Amino acid sequence: MDGRRRSHYQLTDETPVYVISVAAQLSGLHPQTLRQYDRLGLVSPDRTAGRGRRYSARDIELLRTVQALSQDEGINLAGIKRIIELENQVAALQQRVAELSAAVDGAAAVLQQREAQVHASYRRDLVPYQPPAPGNALVVWRPKRPMD
Repeated sequence: MDGRRRSHYQLTDETPVYVISVAAQLSGLHPQTLRQYDRLGLVSPDRTAGRGRRYSARDIELLRTVQALSQDEGINLAGIKRIIELENQVAALQQRVAELSAAVDGAAAVLQQREAQVHASYRRDLVPYQPPAPGNALVVWRPKRPMD
């Protein structure tokens, strides 16, 4: 090593690293538009201690999506906000379904294991099982009750 202390920060799509001027350039929007979207709750960047906005790569992608829905599809900002909310709900529900599916799979595995343990505990020496011979049948006859 060169003697300098290295940081082990992980940069992800969620890491807020872009100031508003850079985010505006990357998204192709004016900084004032980004401020308006923030006020409306369409794209909410993280804030620094001094209240400066910091945008992540995901925020910039969302800005581009908002612009496309507005410019190309002609959807107003209230409609775009509702679309974003619904997409977030769908993503949360998909995550919950995945969690519940994993829980069900785990419970099914435990149940199968317990069932195997129960079957293994049977004492087969008490009453040996013999399958019925082909052609043998058991008929139950019940006499008809006389009508009252």
